[in-house]
Amino acid sequence: MPAESQRDFFEEHGYLIIDDLLSSDELDMCRSEIERLHVLAADLEATGKPEARQFQREPHAEATHQDDGLPLLRKVENTGQFSEPFRTLSTHDRLIPVIQQLIGPDLLLYRSTLMLKPAHHGSAHALHQDSAYWPMEPPTLVTVSIALNEATAENGCIQVIPGSHKWGLQEWGLITRTDDAITSRDDIDVSKRIDVPLRAGSAVCFHSLMVHGSGANQSPHPRNTALYAYFSPVVRYAPKEGQPTQRSFPVIAGLDGQAEFTLTAS
Repeated sequence: MPAESQRDFFEEHGYLIIDDLLSSDELDMCRSEIERLHVLAADLEATGKPEARQFQREPHAEATHQDDGLPLLRKVENTGQFSEPFRTLSTHDRLIPVIQQLIGPDLLLYRSTLMLKPAHHGSAHALHQDSAYWPMEPPTLVTVSIALNEATAENGCIQVIPGSHKWGLQEWGLITRTDDAITSRDDIDVSKRIDVPLRAGSAVCFHSLMVHGSGANQSPHPRNTALYAYFSPVVRYAPKEGQPTQRSFPVIAGLDGQAEFTLTAS
């Protein structure tokens, strides 16, 4: 799809698929790195280091460990802090031009996360908008979810409601659920949601106001994704009461090659 058509599709529907972003070698590297991060999570937890808080266990599984004895994880936050391969992936040379086409040449990284849905255990995520939980205004960030395994309806692929990024910012409540409820709200037409299955190595980009969620992983296969959220420096940092008034973000592209850019709440 030509770049202009990609932008038009994204602006109309709120999401965009990038097929075959990663090579098989890059996928193998990512999968090996996920195994290493599980070992690191166990070590940090055993030694009581504060970094262990960045590794969140799967909250609703009966099991606490995988078959290999490593912790059953739901996600890893701030992956760039712990993994050079995942830090580098945030600057992928096939991904960044697409994001620049959507929101401009200067890009900052808001979030770098691994979302993990272990086989038979990965919990469902209720419908929500990312910007409902992020202190950034205006809510015009772009989230990219890169499938590191094949993502299917059976293992909990992302679901979106096309066009819902035009609804405006709303309240959603808790995202991770103990049941299969799609949402606790009764004013959402859930029949309009669609699955977004992806081949391993492909990615979906979506607007931070896009209403999205995912089902539980009831398959024997994991569904792991590398998730990054990007924004333009025209977006303001708007912290809630009690949060720091300044926050620094990695520069991914532009801004004269700076490494970081600091935003101060007005």
